[in-house]
Amino acid sequence: MNGYPRRLFLQLSGIAVAGALVSGCTGHTGTERGYADAFALLRRRWREVTAGSGFDAAVAPYQNRLATLGTVAAGHRDTMAPTASSLWPDLAFPSFATTPARLRAMARAYALPGTGLTGDPGLGAAVATGIDHYRRHVYADGADPAGNWWTWQIGVPKALLDAALLIGPHLTARQSAALGDAVDHFVPERLLDDYDGTSTGANRVDLCVVTLLRAVLGSDPDRAALAVAALAPVFPYVREGDGFHRDGSFIQHTYVPYQGGYGVVLLSGLATLFAVLRGSPWDIAAPHRQVVLDTVERSFAPFVHDGFCMDLVRGRGVGRQPYGDHVKGREIAAAILLLGETASAAERARWQAMVKGWALRDTSVSMLRAAERADLGFHARLATIMADDAIPAADEPSGHRLFPASARAVHRRPGWCAALSMASHRVGHYEHGNGENPRGWHTGSGMLYWWADGHGDQYSDHFWPTVDLYRLPGTTVSTRRLPDGAGEAWGATRPPGRWVGGATDGVYASVGQHLNGVESTLEAFKSWFFLDDGVVCLGAGITAEDGVPVETVVDNRRTDAPLVVDARAGWAHLEGHAGYVLYGGARLRRLREERRGGVPRTYVTLWLDHGVDPVAAGYAYLLLPGASRERTRARAADPAWVAVLANTARTQAVRVPSLGITAVNFWTGGTAGGLTASAPCAVLVRERGDGIAALTVSDPRCDLDELTLTWDRPVAGVLDRHPLLDGAATGARLILRFGRLADLDGGSITVTVRLVDP
Repeated sequence: MNGYPRRLFLQLSGIAVAGALVSGCTGHTGTERGYADAFALLRRRWREVTAGSGFDAAVAPYQNRLATLGTVAAGHRDTMAPTASSLWPDLAFPSFATTPARLRAMARAYALPGTGLTGDPGLGAAVATGIDHYRRHVYADGADPAGNWWTWQIGVPKALLDAALLIGPHLTARQSAALGDAVDHFVPERLLDDYDGTSTGANRVDLCVVTLLRAVLGSDPDRAALAVAALAPVFPYVREGDGFHRDGSFIQHTYVPYQGGYGVVLLSGLATLFAVLRGSPWDIAAPHRQVVLDTVERSFAPFVHDGFCMDLVRGRGVGRQPYGDHVKGREIAAAILLLGETASAAERARWQAMVKGWALRDTSVSMLRAAERADLGFHARLATIMADDAIPAADEPSGHRLFPASARAVHRRPGWCAALSMASHRVGHYEHGNGENPRGWHTGSGMLYWWADGHGDQYSDHFWPTVDLYRLPGTTVSTRRLPDGAGEAWGATRPPGRWVGGATDGVYASVGQHLNGVESTLEAFKSWFFLDDGVVCLGAGITAEDGVPVETVVDNRRTDAPLVVDARAGWAHLEGHAGYVLYGGARLRRLREERRGGVPRTYVTLWLDHGVDPVAAGYAYLLLPGASRERTRARAADPAWVAVLANTARTQAVRVPSLGITAVNFWTGGTAGGLTASAPCAVLVRERGDGIAALTVSDPRCDLDELTLTWDRPVAGVLDRHPLLDGAATGARLILRFGRLADLDGGSITVTVRLVDP
C-alpha cells in the first residue's frame, strides 16, 4: 500500500546519519568507541526496562518473587535435555511459545538481582546452549516458516533475542552470529520497506523492536537506525484502516477497534522503545513522541473503567481467559506509567493520579497484587505512587466520548458507566480468527455494556463462555442459528449501513445505528440517548424475513439477584443492578437460568419479542443503571420526564425537559421536535436555562457536502462559529448552514446561540 524507502524513513523519523549523532565521534576509532558505549547503554536499559528495576531485591515482595524465579530457572536448567526433537522432554518441538519463554525466564534469573543465580556462569551457559539448540532445530536459517507468520517474525525472535541480550557474553560470537542469521532469514529488512499487510500498527512496532534487538545483538548502527526510522508510518493519524484516528479510535486488522489488544501492544512497545532509546543516538524525535503521549488520554483511558479494559475494544481476545479485561487494564496501566517516565511533568502527574485511581477502585482483582506476580518493574512503579500521599487518586471522569471511526461510545456519569458497541460499513460486526471468538456474531449489533458501583466483574467472570450469545444486552437480533465463524474472518464481515455514530457535546449524546443483521435479512434503526442517570433506548423499522423471531435484549445480567416486574405500571427492577422503564405498553419477557461454559453461572435475561418476520416493529425503554426500586417506580410514574417525539425508520427523537435536551437522529431529512434537517444527521440541542443554548450536529454517514438545520425557536444571535458553519440566520427561528461535515469523519461540532428573552 505504501512504500517507504529507507532514506524517506530517516527523514520522516527525524533521524540523520547515525554516525553524526554519537557525541564525541570525530574519527573512525572515536565512532566505534561511541557506538560501543551506545550499545552498552541499550543493553543495560533493555534489562532495566523489560526485566525489571527500581526495587530493592532484599525486601518483600521482591525478595520472594525473585527467589521463586531463581528456583524455577534452576529447575529449567537442571531438566534441560537437548535432543533433535526437544530441549525439554515435556516440550516437543516446535514449542514456539513455551520453550523460548523458559529460556527467557532463565535469562532473567541470570540478569536480575536476588534470584540466587544472578550472574551464575552455569545458568548463563545453559541459556546460551538452549538458544543455540532451538536455533539449530526449529528457528533455523533456511527453514520453512510454516503456520502463523507472527510466530516466526515476532514471537520467537523477540524471546530469543531478549534472552541473548540478558546473558551477554555467554552467547559466543559464533552462536550470536548464527542467531542473527536466523533472525535475518525470517525478519529480513525488506519487511519494513512497505507499510501494509502484517507490517502495520502494533505488528509494525513489534517488528521494529525485533529489528532493534537484532541490531543490538550485532552492534549494528545502521540496523538500529532502520528500526527506529521504520516506525515513522505508525505516528500519523489515519482516516481509514489501521492506526490512530483523530477521534481517538485505534484500529487493527483494518476493521477492528483494538485498544485492548493490538493497541496496548503498540503502546507498550513504544513506551519500551522510548525508555530504552532515551539519550542514545537513536532517540525518537519529540514530535512523534508527543503523538503517542496524546493517545493515553485520547485513545486508551476512555476504555479503562476501574482498572479493567472494556471488552468492546478487545477484538477476538474477549474469551481467552476469565478476567482478561482486568489483565489488559493492567497492561495499559503499566505502559502508561512507563511512558510517563519520558513525558512532561504535567502529563506524568495526571497519569499517575489516573492509574492510582484505577488501582484503588479495582476491587475485583488487586492491580498491585497481580503486578507482583507478573511484572516487578510495573509493581515497583505502581507501589511507589500508591504509597505517595502527595499523588492523589483521580476519580472517574464524567462525560461522553463518541468514537465514530470505530463505532464505539463511552458514557460516564457519577456512579455508573456505559459503553456501546456497533458495526458499520467501516467497522466489522465482530472479529474471529485462529479459532477464537467464533460466536461473537452479535457483539456489534448494539451491545450495551454498563457498570454501576461494585459491578467491575460483570463481564469478567466467565461471561463470554456462559452467556447466551444470541441475547447480548442491548442488541436487536434475528434468532436464526448461525454457524461458528459466520462471515469473513478478522473483522471483515461488515454491514452496508453508513449511518452509525451520533452527536455529543461531551456531556450528553444522541447515538444511532442503522443495523443490518449478520447473515440475516434483519434491518433496524436503533438509537440511544445518553443522559444523567440513564439511557433512553429506541428501536424502529425492525423488519426481517428469516422465518424466526426477532428479539431486542433489554438486558442480560450475570446475577442471581431478585427481579421485580410491574407489568401494569411498565417497569422492572433487578435488585442491586438497575431499573427498567418500558414505554408504549411493551411486554417484557424474562428468564432466569443457569448456564454452563466450564463453570455454572446464573443469568437474568430481559427481552422484547418482536415476533416472526416482523415488519416495522419498534420499542422504547429506559435503562437506569444502579437505580433503586423506588427511583425506578417514580420514573415510570412520571410520563412528563421524557417525551418520545418520533420513533420511525425516518426519525428518532426525544425531549427531556428537566435537562433542556432535545435530541434527534435524522435517518433521512425531516422534522422532529422543532428541528428540521435537510439531510441525514444527528442533532443534540441543550438549553442551559440562562438564555444560552448549544446545538451540536454531526454527519454519521460521513458524506455530507452541505447541511441546513432549522430550529423553530427565536434566537437573538450566534455566539460562536465553527469553520464549517457557512452561514446563520437568526430571529423568529434559527437557520444554520454547514459546509462539508463529511470532513469531520463523523465528529461533532457545536454552535452556541443566545435565545430571545421570553
